Amino acid sequence: MRGGALAPAEPLPSTRLLAASLKLARGTVVEAYEQLIAEGFLESQRGAATRVASTLSVAAPTRRVLKPTSAGGRCRLPQSSLPEPAARFAQIAREFSPLPAVPFAISVPVGLTAPADIWRRLGNRIRARGAAAPAGYEDPKGALPLREAIAAYVRKSRSVQCDVAQVIITSGTQQGLYLASQVLLGARDEAWVEDPAYRGLTAILENNGRGSAMIRVPVDEEGLDVAAGMRLAPHAKAAFVTPSHQYPLGMPLSMARRSALLGWARTHNAWVVEDDYDSEFRYEGYPFPALQSSDPDRVIYLGTFSKILFPSLRLGYVIAPGDLADAFCGARVLMDRHPPNADQHVLAAFMAQGHLERHIRRVRNVYAEHRAHLIETLGELLPSEIAWVQPGDQGMHLVLWLARALDDREVATLAARAGVAVRAVSPMFSQGNGRPGLVLGFGGFSRTQMEGAARRLAEVIRNAIRRGAKPRRK
Repeated sequence: MRGGALAPAEPLPSTRLLAASLKLARGTVVEAYEQLIAEGFLESQRGAATRVASTLSVAAPTRRVLKPTSAGGRCRLPQSSLPEPAARFAQIAREFSPLPAVPFAISVPVGLTAPADIWRRLGNRIRARGAAAPAGYEDPKGALPLREAIAAYVRKSRSVQCDVAQVIITSGTQQGLYLASQVLLGARDEAWVEDPAYRGLTAILENNGRGSAMIRVPVDEEGLDVAAGMRLAPHAKAAFVTPSHQYPLGMPLSMARRSALLGWARTHNAWVVEDDYDSEFRYEGYPFPALQSSDPDRVIYLGTFSKILFPSLRLGYVIAPGDLADAFCGARVLMDRHPPNADQHVLAAFMAQGHLERHIRRVRNVYAEHRAHLIETLGELLPSEIAWVQPGDQGMHLVLWLARALDDREVATLAARAGVAVRAVSPMFSQGNGRPGLVLGFGGFSRTQMEGAARRLAEVIRNAIRRGAKPRRK
């Protein structure tokens, strides 16, 4: 019927004849006819033949060429037949596919960086009884014990000024960035975004209809160039920044730039979205306090536990100015009502009993050692005219710049074939401003694993140089 082989109002054979022809029980055919009648494909009148519904609209038959999937299983339609947004979101799925848990993937909780066994024991006890037991719908802002623990933690560790009512639990920083874009930006509003920037942020703005409003502001050794932002878009409504540890390059936003950024926001009634994603991991000196501490009424503060504990936890938080807290809560309701409840209570107990601070101290020491050893190893394996490390003293990754002759995306692909997980830096820049480089995470890998991966990566880079043009000197 759908293919046009049976026309509207065309009579069908009786159930008895069709059953005999197909060698089926008559009851099976009767059930099939009754189902098709119920769905509106057939019509039947007492004393008359069952017919194809006269009102059935049949599209002209088309020939569809089906292509096998990459898995070799079910066939799929050609891309040209899919909705335009589907192609964009499929590309995002490919771009954000997780790296395998091998060096140099970021935040892999193995070995010394895995949470202590107390997490498992605490989780088993709290899920078995009490607040983490199955329940009905909960507060969209999240579990109160966790929000209380977060408010106390950020006041102590990051000088953030807030109360519990301003804390909204999210499924990680990615959701916090999405909520901020929904709450802060109108249809024609512009937003400053660092250049380079976290690809998860630029993908959000590109795919929610705000790509043209994204103003890419260059970054230098002091972080976001506020003066450049004011020249490019002085009346922007928001600035998305990573002031403690610029992603991906690593430098902090200088005190002078911080003052200039907040001054611009006050003057133009704009908002600053502070992504403080790995401020806990500074290896030399003391970190700057959160930008939010200097202007809590103008800064939306984002934090996450995915990096400091483990990514599959999928818990983060937004600390919104009081006037915006209900707006962020409402935007979150439309996404998934509220975050899963059980792990919130486990994390609240983990923090309240002091386990999180002990975990951070332990992991910080591991990462500091891994970072120093990786920088030394790469320096021994690769001459500086081919590759060199971006200076920095914070974070869970480093950037390895590559000679201009190299395509970092191709190098990342070749490295994956050699069993090394890296991300290319150039896609994080705006079009035409990219530089070839690789993001290398420390993870919880052993020294032997790190050294072996560094050798394989160095060989991939040397081979790429041999195949390509002569590299420029740094």
